[in-house]
Amino acid sequence: MRRKLERWLLPSLFALWLIVLLRITVFRDGCFRHGLFSGRVEWIPFVYLAKLIEVGYWRYFTYLFVGNLIWFVPAGIYVRLHDVRRAAEGAPRRHGLCRAAALGFCLSLGIELAQFVLGSGVTEVEDLILNSIGAVLGWLAAGFGRKARRSAAGNRRFRQSAFGNRRRGIVTSDR
Repeated sequence: MRRKLERWLLPSLFALWLIVLLRITVFRDGCFRHGLFSGRVEWIPFVYLAKLIEVGYWRYFTYLFVGNLIWFVPAGIYVRLHDVRRAAEGAPRRHGLCRAAALGFCLSLGIELAQFVLGSGVTEVEDLILNSIGAVLGWLAAGFGRKARRSAAGNRRFRQSAFGNRRRGIVTSDR
């Protein structure tokens, strides 16, 4: 039962995240009001963000900058957890960091192209960059989380065995 849950839970959560992401980026209100290929393209990265800082719109700058990073963290987490699951099944580990960056870039490119075609937003190069970085941050965060969890579990086992042995009269160190 647990193995079946693990097998479909991760892809289901990834699909749910992807649906929400597409809803807020591509299929937002009024996305079909404009004609096809009516979107705008910003080829030079970070110009709009720099203008926001220059004018003093820090809140909107933070929303765009941090939002582009945060919304793609789950893509990196998915790659890391998918690799862990495959490694448990005996598959070799492959370049996970590069795969996380590639997944973030490809998903972002698809979203930006859809925004351009449907006219539902501005296609920006900075989104590709920030979204890819967000996926890499997610991959790294999932790795740190696994290491911290393993370290905490190891410390807990060490404390239990050390204190358990002392209670039984077995000394494990030269104190």
